[in-house]
Amino acid sequence: PASHFVTGEDKLKKAMENIETELEEQLKYFRDNNKLLEAQRLEQRTRYDLEMMAEMGFCSGIENYSRHLTLREPGSTPYTLLDFFPDDFLIVVDESHVTLPQIRGMYNGDQARKQVLVDHGFRLPSALDNRPLTFEEFEKKAHQLLFVSATPGPYELEHTPKMVEQIIRPTGLLDPKVEVRPIDGQIDDLIKEINQRVAKNERTLVTTLTKKMSEDLTDYLKEIGMKVAYLHSEIKTLERIEIIRDLRVGKYDVLVGINLLREGLDIPEVSLVVILDADKEGFLRSERSLIQTMGRAARNASGQVIMYADRITDSMKKAIDETERRRKIQHAYNVEHNITPKTIIKEVRDVIRATKVAEEALDSPKEKLNLSDLSKQELHKVIEKMEQEMKQAARELNFEKAAELRDLVLELKAEG
Repeated sequence: PASHFVTGEDKLKKAMENIETELEEQLKYFRDNNKLLEAQRLEQRTRYDLEMMAEMGFCSGIENYSRHLTLREPGSTPYTLLDFFPDDFLIVVDESHVTLPQIRGMYNGDQARKQVLVDHGFRLPSALDNRPLTFEEFEKKAHQLLFVSATPGPYELEHTPKMVEQIIRPTGLLDPKVEVRPIDGQIDDLIKEINQRVAKNERTLVTTLTKKMSEDLTDYLKEIGMKVAYLHSEIKTLERIEIIRDLRVGKYDVLVGINLLREGLDIPEVSLVVILDADKEGFLRSERSLIQTMGRAARNASGQVIMYADRITDSMKKAIDETERRRKIQHAYNVEHNITPKTIIKEVRDVIRATKVAEEALDSPKEKLNLSDLSKQELHKVIEKMEQEMKQAARELNFEKAAELRDLVLELKAEG
């Protein structure tokens, strides 16, 4: 638990005795090694916590004593939500190529942070046992896993007896055509391609390798009169949603970014994805990253990907071959069933409801809401309306929408 811990009084007394014993051992270690400041800091902190536990049955940061409160051995596996599920539960891991490395990295990140606190006397060594599971412990508890990804990682491929491919789209949409062009003259060529899309009322995504290149390209495109926005990691949730919405409704024709154009960005209006410096091998130009980036153009019937590169790397070749393989399978299905690919038609408010909630709150359908112009009272009304929508979404079990609204509410409260 993040803040509270429930246990019986007998267990609490036993835990407090064990904490006292560990404290004495750690104080002796610090004093023997002439770490007097650390010893004083630890003793002051821990004795205060023990007093609070004795008087109130609780102390701030009680989760750091969870090993003692559950009477576990040092280094033993902590209890997690997984322990509450029956033996035959199923875990569905979405975007598994990203999620699994995060599960693997959680333990190391947590230990690195807490070890510093222990070394400097802010916490007892037992705090290290209030931790995420190691990947091996996670594997032991997870008996049935379903990995979902357009680009499965090595772990999923090694541990899957038979991979099930779901390539056929009911809409008949094909994966985009991929073209590789030389780097020389790439910006002029890019501008020509963007103009062609603008004439057809379609949108373009451009992915670069560095923040500086994104900024420079955005500035240059603005100078020549293009409607362009720059999407980067420092943009807050609310702004990000509004930028994507503005792209869809035509306020922008081009979106420039680095790594934000990959998983889960569903914009049917995008018919062109441009990858600059596609031949610079690395994480952002790996086979998986390239396939994910290309997939942003797969929602449009005339989807196309242009890679600017002077050579074809192994990652590029694999990504292009895989995209072509998927195209052939879909095309054969379309011919067999007489399907004509059609771009997904999706109302903007279906994708992003949150900004609409804010607009409705002001009862002025003609005016687009500008949050910076609101008074405190108006902002409070917007937040209240959003909170109602959030609770309603949770009641309807629409947790994705509820979580999105929750993030927006927290952001608005912080800004207010």
